[in-house]
Amino acid sequence: MTIPDPRHLAQRMHEAFNTRDIAAADEIFAPGFYSHPLRGGVEAVKAAWTAMLTACPTARTVVEDVLVDGDRVALRSTVYGLPAGGADAAAGTMLEIFRVAEGRITELWGSSTVSQLPR
Repeated sequence: MTIPDPRHLAQRMHEAFNTRDIAAADEIFAPGFYSHPLRGGVEAVKAAWTAMLTACPTARTVVEDVLVDGDRVALRSTVYGLPAGGADAAAGTMLEIFRVAEGRITELWGSSTVSQLPR
């Protein structure tokens, strides 16, 4: 089994969101995964993605920067397609740090300048 590059794994998470592949969360996140912003695991991620995409069907993210240091990945992304600005307007920035083990995201910390993220 080939273990994905942590950089690819972080980008894969955003790709899954952008393609509305909610089921991919089960492959991307480890079974014991914990999201500090959502205060939950994989099911919390899937619920948050579903709520966001239901409320904002044109929402998408663009990964701008990815930094890898050992088992940590930091990434900056821009969020587009929220109601206030329309499909092509940047709505804010997300900063995320992931911890990776055995080819899956095990822990996530995040912060965002986007004020209208539904949950």
